[in-house]
Amino acid sequence: MNTQQTQEAILEDIKVSLKLKLAALWASLMFLIIYLDYFHLYMPGKINDILKGSVFVFDITQGFLLAALSIVGIPALMIFLSVALPAKVNRWANIIIAAVNIPLILFNLAGEAWIHMIIGAVIQVVLLCLIIRYAWKWPRIEK
Repeated sequence: MNTQQTQEAILEDIKVSLKLKLAALWASLMFLIIYLDYFHLYMPGKINDILKGSVFVFDITQGFLLAALSIVGIPALMIFLSVALPAKVNRWANIIIAAVNIPLILFNLAGEAWIHMIIGAVIQVVLLCLIIRYAWKWPRIEK
């Protein structure tokens, strides 16, 4: 019996920097935030509420829109800042901003929460927990 061993190609496991992993997690989070807000428009009555000038229990004002911009603007900036900031500042910025965003994400479930919103919030919280974990375990150099 002839035994032939087939040589299987081994895939190279390319190491990705921690900063790039954090930026990718923030980018994934932002895609989810944007798409969940977009899908929210398909829920019955939501466009009429917006046309009447309200979102959930809030009136749509310049202050409301400024607050909404800051809530999504900070994670959007973290995509860049995760790559650009020095390690010590980067670590704490990721931990603090991710931790602050978890209750903000969960607040979006107040009122009428459909299953797509719940699943989306769970995924967002998992991404934020991964950000906290990666940043918390930031590699150290022994001196």
